[in-house]
Amino acid sequence: MVSDHTPTVLTIAGFDPYGGAGILIDTKTIHALNGYAVSATTALTAQNSKGVSGVEAVSAKMLRLQLTTLLDDLKVDAVKIGMLANAALIKVVSEMIERYQLGNVVLDPVLVSSSGQILLEHNAIEMMVNDLFPLCTLVTPNLNETNVLLRSEFKGTAKEVPQMAQGLLDLGVRNVLLKGGHTIEEKAVDHLVEDASITRFSTQRVKTTHTHGTGCFLSSAIATCLAQGESLTESVKRSKEFLYTRLQQADSLQLAYHTIDTNRKEPIF
Repeated sequence: MVSDHTPTVLTIAGFDPYGGAGILIDTKTIHALNGYAVSATTALTAQNSKGVSGVEAVSAKMLRLQLTTLLDDLKVDAVKIGMLANAALIKVVSEMIERYQLGNVVLDPVLVSSSGQILLEHNAIEMMVNDLFPLCTLVTPNLNETNVLLRSEFKGTAKEVPQMAQGLLDLGVRNVLLKGGHTIEEKAVDHLVEDASITRFSTQRVKTTHTHGTGCFLSSAIATCLAQGESLTESVKRSKEFLYTRLQQADSLQLAYHTIDTNRKEPIF
């Protein structure tokens, strides 16, 4: 049942001072969908439209303090998790989800940089799989991240989807959204694997340079829709439509290079 109250959505992610990714785009997306955003920062980054020049993770102690201070004071209706820079931070987030019995948890596993560099050490990826994946309502890997998790070299074709999906389910993922933005397919096709059934979401590819932060945008939107009482399938559908609309509009607006428009609110359903 869809709720008419303003939901609170917690984003746990890195800070991008350029505003195109991380907690800033998460917060703007949540607000655009009529949610209320609160956040905990996992890392500070130095970046702009040309790339990332530095990353510094916060301490596990500081992340734990941020989360306990927030969660002792308010109830959150959903959680979006983005960049977790090391195993210690993954452990803290897993502990907090269990301690506060948090639901509607959406994980965007930031594992691979845009240049193809793996961002997490093997022990951290292993901890994410073993400790965090089972606690998440939805995990949203792109093709590169799926290949890292499965130690595979999938191309992302439609024929490969069942095998990719089963591989992720075997890792303990409850539900997974296989994102198609990095695949070789003509259209951008995402596949939601829920209760062993696969739902296909297809859109035309949008020719635009404004693609920075699309994974953050989508996962935050899904978390907000879940917080509003939407089903998982409807949350993904609505969020995909919202992202597609914003990408279509991006080139006509005077925005920072590579960033997505989140300034206008989506109509309330």
